[in-house]
Amino acid sequence: MTSTDVRKDAEDSGPSGYAAARLRLLTEGARSGPPRRSALAELTDDWLSGLFTAGTEDLKGVSLVAVGGYGRGELSPRSDLDLLLLHDGADPKAVAALADRLWYPVWDLGLALDHSVRTPAEARKTAGEDLKVQLGLLDARHLVGDPGLTAGLRTAVLADWRNQSPKRLPELQELCVERAERQGELQYLLEPDLKEARGGLRDATALRAVAASWLADAPREGLDDARRRLLDVRDALHLATGRATDRLALQEQDQVAAELGLLDADTLLRQVYEAARVISYASDVTWREVGRVLRSRAVRPRLRAMLGGGAKPATERSPLAEGVVEQDGEVVLARAARPERDPVLPLRAAAAAAQAGLPLSLHAVRRLAATVRPLPTPWPAEAREQLVTLLGSGQPTIEVWEALEAEGLITRLLPDWERVRCRPQRNAVHIWTVDRHLIETAVRASEFTRRVSRPDLLLVSALLHDIGKGWPGDHSVAGEIIAKDVAARIGFDRVDVAVLSTLVRHHLLLIETATRRDLEDPATVRSVAEAVGSQSTLELLHALTEADALATGPAAWSSWRGSLVADLVKRVAAVLAGDEPDEPDAAAPTAEQERLAIEAVATSSPVLALRAQTEPPTEDRPADDPEPLGVELLIAVPDQAGVLPAVAGVLAMHRLTVRTAELRALDLPTGVEGTVLLLNWRVAAEYGSLPQAARLRADLVRALDGSLDIAGRLAERDAAYPRRRGVVAPPPRVTVAPAASRHATVIEVRAQDAPGLLFRIGRALEDEGLRVRSMHVSTLGANAVDAFYVTGAEGAPLPGDEAASVTRKLEETLRA
Repeated sequence: MTSTDVRKDAEDSGPSGYAAARLRLLTEGARSGPPRRSALAELTDDWLSGLFTAGTEDLKGVSLVAVGGYGRGELSPRSDLDLLLLHDGADPKAVAALADRLWYPVWDLGLALDHSVRTPAEARKTAGEDLKVQLGLLDARHLVGDPGLTAGLRTAVLADWRNQSPKRLPELQELCVERAERQGELQYLLEPDLKEARGGLRDATALRAVAASWLADAPREGLDDARRRLLDVRDALHLATGRATDRLALQEQDQVAAELGLLDADTLLRQVYEAARVISYASDVTWREVGRVLRSRAVRPRLRAMLGGGAKPATERSPLAEGVVEQDGEVVLARAARPERDPVLPLRAAAAAAQAGLPLSLHAVRRLAATVRPLPTPWPAEAREQLVTLLGSGQPTIEVWEALEAEGLITRLLPDWERVRCRPQRNAVHIWTVDRHLIETAVRASEFTRRVSRPDLLLVSALLHDIGKGWPGDHSVAGEIIAKDVAARIGFDRVDVAVLSTLVRHHLLLIETATRRDLEDPATVRSVAEAVGSQSTLELLHALTEADALATGPAAWSSWRGSLVADLVKRVAAVLAGDEPDEPDAAAPTAEQERLAIEAVATSSPVLALRAQTEPPTEDRPADDPEPLGVELLIAVPDQAGVLPAVAGVLAMHRLTVRTAELRALDLPTGVEGTVLLLNWRVAAEYGSLPQAARLRADLVRALDGSLDIAGRLAERDAAYPRRRGVVAPPPRVTVAPAASRHATVIEVRAQDAPGLLFRIGRALEDEGLRVRSMHVSTLGANAVDAFYVTGAEGAPLPGDEAASVTRKLEETLRA
């Protein structure tokens, strides 16, 4: 039966004919989606037009107007009919009679009706007082009667909306935020409200209203399709339940999926989540643009007055990383950036944005998605480090990750992500989809980076621990295989790959053993120790366990569970302590290191050498095209006080990031008198080129003789740049490693990496009168993990109380 046949039946038979035609239309198997909604709207238009013109009176100055969803021509099976009877006020009695003739047949058929009778002036006044009324009138569509009356109202309402948008749009945004707080996020709920939840149909309507204001517009790609999907699901829900409901309850999801021809309820939810994600991201981008435009409008008159009506000031661009700048509250690509030549740029931009607590601009993400070339396999070291920095940035990671996800960059970087993307978890304990749970776990893990010696492995294992949920069988077993592949692909060595795969395989081991087994049974503890294998892996697994539970939901973690896990970890650590290796001997110096040391003694001054480091060649990167890894900085200095803070301060002054660092006293060849400290560091410029070695040496000489005020120079530089609203890092942690060395006290510092951090640590240790025998510094993403082997003035390890006092003072210094 065609739409024309259906409408003809309705016209011939009155209300009963409309009801029968409506029923046939809704039960036609071949017609669904937009065609059915459009046909239902047309059928209803014709029926209401017939009711309007059925009277004997000759009405002038009256029209019937569809508003809201009906105005858009989108009628779901149980949708309300939103109608406005518009009149010029000339004949109120005739208008009242016409209203009765229209409304009662609708009620008699049991259809929901949202109606009003107003003059154009009354409609505009009500819209000015009630934002929801104004939103409905933005979609006003003429049905029957005086078309000029309807056209006049539409023109006036749109003009009012555009004139009042600076005031009304913040009000609309506040309504959206309040609704999201009440209803939650559609893309994560197991029983979502398709209309009211964030990312639902209400938000799609709000985006249409923003576009109608001409103040800003939403990203168009995929938005109409996402909205259509949600409407299709709502249609199927109405037909399955026979009710006007927007909540997709668990018990109805299989029936709705069947109505839509989908495989199962999980497939249904995944489609809903994907649509909601598109609308949510479009909303974020759009409201950010609205805020920027409104701020610009507020500032512009003041700027013009200050500039005397002169030229428009240039927008300030502040560098964040190589090829990445901040502009107008967003992270954008620098003008000189070349994504097509810089495959690490997406991760570098994302890490910089997350660390600064700023959003990635839509234009930047789309340019990266369109032009950047794939990363080689394995990834270069910088790419891996930028991923770790992104994951360790705390809450801002989520918004940045979603921006990359919206343009398909995540699945290009990590193809295995596709199987967990938007995947529902039918478990009352879980409050997120699988992919969002993984990101939430990384966010939680970023709070625990001070508890572990390898924060990078903790953060990557948090990202991958449930990656196997996209495959059949035990997700831990499947995840172990995937984690090995992913870890090797992103450039971890074989030892780290083994640790990561162990963490993924056993990420439930501690919580399940602690809550389900007898911890007094030695066999239980031994089995866990055998599975974990080492103290460092146990440390990582403990932090991952807590992060995973906290990211699951409030029911997954408690102080009781935490105490059980801590008890198990303590028992396992005791077992593993029996296999602790002896402290390794220091490596013999290379020929170059020995040459520099001899020269330093001969000249009684520091000697240094800079040498570029590259990744070893791979199948994707031949030997004649090396991948830069950084610059190796070798420094030999005659043993004296203040070497560590002097070197660290000079590097910070020159904006050099320390990736790894080692310091040790060097035994010179027989016949050469004197003691030399050898520093072997890998550094990289924050942005721009490296300074010349001669300048570094000259500043180092001045720092050691006291003529260069490093602290003052660093303070001046910090004061010259306003502090950005960035990630709130966990506080630094300073501890003494028990029984780590027979010859020195080992002080471990775990803190947020920052310019001048090593300088502050070195100066604090010097102030306490300590000598640094050796140190091992590593920067893992945004985290610094430093170990300092220190002795007292006599060269002996520190007594316990003195060591505790030093760590306490150092921690207070770093927190200040």
